[in-house]
Amino acid sequence: MERSTFVYDGDCAFCTRCAEFIDRRVPTGARVVPWQFVDLDALGLSEAECEEAVQWVGADGSRAAGPDAIARLLGDSGPLWRIAGTGLRFPPVRVVAWPAYRLVARNRHRMPGGTAACALPQEARERLYGPSGRPATDA
Repeated sequence: MERSTFVYDGDCAFCTRCAEFIDRRVPTGARVVPWQFVDLDALGLSEAECEEAVQWVGADGSRAAGPDAIARLLGDSGPLWRIAGTGLRFPPVRVVAWPAYRLVARNRHRMPGGTAACALPQEARERLYGPSGRPATDA
């Protein structure tokens, strides 16, 4: 693989806002893409993994999820962001990073930019909104 890839939930408004922040503010060489628009098999990821947490697949094939994926993304970025990534890997910080990540993930529909659809599992979102993210119509 040529470039590392950071994969997020493109159906979640909060996740998408975070990805937009990364695009604007975090100088990384990694691709930042929603899992719904990437070849998961080529990355060695499953839908279940991507619904569970953000994912990192390094150019070297290394993988990480959740706050560990965020730490890898930051480590692949500019100098100040690399410091933040290193800090996220520091053992005392890492101990609280996963519970904090889970708390945010469970409540992402309540976060700034989140919507009620963010709280639904992918299967329910597709049933209600269709694969395009727009409400399904009975025609």
